[in-house]
Amino acid sequence: MHLPDAAETIAGLKKTAAQVVLVATGGGTRGIAHLASTPGASSVLLEGLVPYARAAIDRLLGGPQEAYCSSRTARRLAVAAWQRARDLGAAADAAVGAAVTASLRTTTPKRGDHRLFVAVQTLRTTATTELVLEKAARSRDEEETLAATLLLAELVMAGGGQAAAGPALVLRPGEQVLRDRCTPPAAWQELFAGTRDAVRADGVAEPPSARTGRLIFPGSFDPLHEGHLLMARIAEEIAERPLEYELSISNVDKPALDYLEIRDRAAQFGDRPLWLSRAARFLEKLETFPGSTFVMGADTYVRLADPRYYGGSAAAAADAARTIATRAAGLIVFGRTQGDMFMEAAQLDVPQPLRDVTYFVSQREFRLDVSSTELRRRQREATEAACEG
Repeated sequence: MHLPDAAETIAGLKKTAAQVVLVATGGGTRGIAHLASTPGASSVLLEGLVPYARAAIDRLLGGPQEAYCSSRTARRLAVAAWQRARDLGAAADAAVGAAVTASLRTTTPKRGDHRLFVAVQTLRTTATTELVLEKAARSRDEEETLAATLLLAELVMAGGGQAAAGPALVLRPGEQVLRDRCTPPAAWQELFAGTRDAVRADGVAEPPSARTGRLIFPGSFDPLHEGHLLMARIAEEIAERPLEYELSISNVDKPALDYLEIRDRAAQFGDRPLWLSRAARFLEKLETFPGSTFVMGADTYVRLADPRYYGGSAAAAADAARTIATRAAGLIVFGRTQGDMFMEAAQLDVPQPLRDVTYFVSQREFRLDVSSTELRRRQREATEAACEG
C-alpha cells in the first residue's frame, strides 16, 4: 500500500481554506512527514505534533488518560489540535485539528488488538474513525502506512473536501472501518467558537436574560448517575423551583469537549433541562447565570475558596469568596464520600461569607456512596469483556 498523493491532499485542503494541526501518537507519524515534505504544505499545515510518551500526551491533554489508544483520547487530541490552530491564527471556520492514536505491531507480541483511531475536529463537525487490524497480518511498516493513509483521507473528507486519488485501503477479511460523526446545531458551533457563552442543549439560543435567577446544578456528568438525580430532587424541594443542569464544554487545563462527547453526555438527560456553557470557573458561572442558586457537592464547595485555585493567593481566594457570597442567590451543598469517610458539608472549613449563603444538606437527608470515576471504570471493563467475548 502506498500513501495518497501528498500534492493532491494539499490541493484538497486548500479548496476548503483549511489551516491544519496534526497530532500522531503510537503510529501514523508518516502522515505528518508526508505532508510536511511536499512543496506547498505551508499553505495548509500549521504544525505537526508527535507526543509519543504518555507524559507528553498527559501534558497536551491536561492529565492522565483512562485509555491512551481510544476514540475519546483521539478526539481530545483533535480538539487540542483545533485549539492550537486557533492560537496560531486560523479563523474558527478554517481551523482543522486531526489526530491519530494507534497501538500497532512492536518488538514483542501485544495481548490486545492492533488498532487505530482517527479523529478530526472542525467548527462544523467532530468525526471519528476506528479500525481494528488482524494481528500478525502486516509488518509494522505496513501498519504505519495504513494509519497514515487513513489519517490523511479522513482529514480531507471531514474538512469538506475530497480525498486524494490513490490506492484504496486494503483490508483483511473481517476488518471494518467504523465511523461516527456529529454535526451539531448552529448554537453549539457558536458556543464552540466562543461567540456565545451559553446555549440550551436542544440548540435553542436563549437571550442572556433567560439565564437570570435560576436553580443551576453544574457538573461534568461523566456519567450522570443516581446520586446526581437524587441531589437534584432534594435541591428542588429546598429551593421550591425547578432545577436546570449545566455542562461546561470548556476546562481550565484541558481541551474543550468535542461534539460527540457533548452529544453523548447531553443524551443522558432526556427531557431534563440542560445548559451548555463556556463557564469553566465558578466565577464565570456567576456571570453566565446571574442571581442564581447553585447546587454542588462538598468537594466542589471547598474549592471555591481554596488558594490553590487562585494562583496560590489567599487574598484572591478571600476576594472570590466575598464575590460569590454577594452575587449568588444561594448555594445548596451536599456531602460526599472521600475514601472511607463521608465528608459532611456543614463541617467544612470555608470562609464565613460562603457559609452565610449556604444551605448544608445533612447526611441524614442525603447520602449515596457513588463515584463517577468508579462508574466509568465499570463501564470500561464491561465493554472490554464484551469485546473479548
